Amino acid sequence: MADQKLKGRRTMVNLLIFQVVLSASLHVCFAEIGHGQPPTPRNISTVHPTDVNTFGSSVYLPVSGNVYPTGSYSVTVGIGNPPKPFKLDIDTGSDFAWVQCDPCQGCTLPPDRRYKLGKNKYVLCMDPICAAFHPPDPSQCIKNPKQKCSFKIEYADHSSAAGVVVSDSFPLRLVNGSVFQPGLAFGCAYTLKKPDPSAAGNAGVLGLGRSKASISAQLSSMGISQNIIGHCFNDKGGFLSFGADFVPKSRMTWAPMLRSSSDNHYSLGPAEVFFRNKPTGIKGLNVIFDSGSTYTYLNSGAYGSTLDLIRKDLIGKPLHEVKDGAFPICWKGRKPFITMRQVQNYFGILAFSFSGSSNIQLQLPVEAYLIVTEQGNVCLGILNGTEIGLGTLNVVGDISMQGKLMIFDNENQRIGWGSADCTRKFG
Repeated sequence: MADQKLKGRRTMVNLLIFQVVLSASLHVCFAEIGHGQPPTPRNISTVHPTDVNTFGSSVYLPVSGNVYPTGSYSVTVGIGNPPKPFKLDIDTGSDFAWVQCDPCQGCTLPPDRRYKLGKNKYVLCMDPICAAFHPPDPSQCIKNPKQKCSFKIEYADHSSAAGVVVSDSFPLRLVNGSVFQPGLAFGCAYTLKKPDPSAAGNAGVLGLGRSKASISAQLSSMGISQNIIGHCFNDKGGFLSFGADFVPKSRMTWAPMLRSSSDNHYSLGPAEVFFRNKPTGIKGLNVIFDSGSTYTYLNSGAYGSTLDLIRKDLIGKPLHEVKDGAFPICWKGRKPFITMRQVQNYFGILAFSFSGSSNIQLQLPVEAYLIVTEQGNVCLGILNGTEIGLGTLNVVGDISMQGKLMIFDNENQRIGWGSADCTRKFG
């Protein structure tokens, strides 16, 4: 939403400042409405079927999109009975799901594609699920216990959504063959401000942060699947999962989550930048993982130092800087670049080393921080976060998580990643 010129729906991280006003206990239920034979998973590159756990059940959702030129990754979920499809941005940088509702001020979808709210679907202020969105004012609920639970979510780019919290069925087919219709709470947005034009076809956001209000946390509280989120993105889409069935037993790098009572972002603690396997002196970075950010962001100091390293490394090579659309830093070769493989001879591997996790590294090969554009130039997919209001915060965005199975294991408070081609499908 912040940097629309780069075709990224939230190329600025979703540093959400949200308020969900008035809350309390939603008694949701789900019904098993079918059984079947479990589908057979195919191989995920270096992650093999024999490595996968078989705990309980999990949800698998195909993902569409790419980093460039689409600038977003999304899933389509059914809501209601009968279900109506809604396409939602995948966002580990915010805490709950919301959709555009009818009527709506500032919404991008036509009325017939918005969510229609029934009278019996409101979540009231005394429902605990409302408190999971944001601690309510108890005095207000006592005065008016039938008051609707409302919400407002504001992102760092100053875009926002506001409305009421509601509950409706989400038909889900699990990987063990069962089909459930859990009643899940989400935001019904009646007002949007500064919606991203590049995401005009999307109905809202699927927030998957560490809050109890996330869809994954709600499924876990019902005993349907564990609160473990996995996503795998490539240039053709990928997949999203909830539950333990997609957690490999090997070939993964694991690090403990940084625990903070005031921050629901996914973080591993302070990080240092490495370049060509050598420390750069760029250290102490506060880094979060955010699938709602198309690109990776560094604070002004770290960004400038990293750019200097890359420029110095390119001295003597047949590349020169050019302008290409809205990308601030690009290079042109003797011939137009067509594939990322042609770029590998010129650029080195970057990495984030997390000192709080025994110096565990997240490797960033060239395709994890560079873009080959339609003009045949190669552009830096790491941007200056301070310029767009992120302050000292640093963000690992979609570009740097491509080609990796990313696991956000809220059950065991850890984050993991492993190389994958992200083409896993079910028959």
